[in-house]
Amino acid sequence: MMIRQGPILVVEDVPNVLELLEVTLRFKGYQVVSAHNGIEGLEKAHSEDPALIITDILMPKMDGFAFVQNLRLDPVTRVIPVIFLSATYVTPEDRQFALSLGAARFIEKPIDTEEFLLTIAETLTQDAPTTPAPLNTRDFYQGYRERLEHKLRHKNTQIQRIERLIPTLPEEQRPAFTTMLDQSNADRENIKAELQEIYRALNELK
Repeated sequence: MMIRQGPILVVEDVPNVLELLEVTLRFKGYQVVSAHNGIEGLEKAHSEDPALIITDILMPKMDGFAFVQNLRLDPVTRVIPVIFLSATYVTPEDRQFALSLGAARFIEKPIDTEEFLLTIAETLTQDAPTTPAPLNTRDFYQGYRERLEHKLRHKNTQIQRIERLIPTLPEEQRPAFTTMLDQSNADRENIKAELQEIYRALNELK
């Protein structure tokens, strides 16, 4: 059994989640480097030569799907195992698309710490999986567009529910749901921005 050498790269844009992951991994003796979006993640993947990458999906600038597609297109980073984490992309179709990109595992948030650490240890000690060929550009963008459009519909519904709920709540409960609304609106804007890039890229392929 061979243990892969190198740090674990964690790509996560939410500061408290990133800190939790870093502390959890370092407590178990792992070396950790971090990035806050896919663009930073690609830079760290080349400069740090990680043994494993753990990445969120919904992030600004470059999200997890685009990040992993770029990893797989580069021969230098193609074989690095990747674990997706997500609280947003959790449907069976989301999982299937993530795995089609070559992810080793898919973990939902909130994270069960024991399961998380077991998954990390298993991934680092298992024989390197056969990495599928990267999706061609059109297939990637079409699958990515479908996931984003589905998520945007879900996010719009979620925002409408929160907006209807807030005025009915006792005053002391409103701040928590207002914070939830702010985060949902920020997520929606990130999804919209990603979709615009996907539409532009697909039009250029015609």
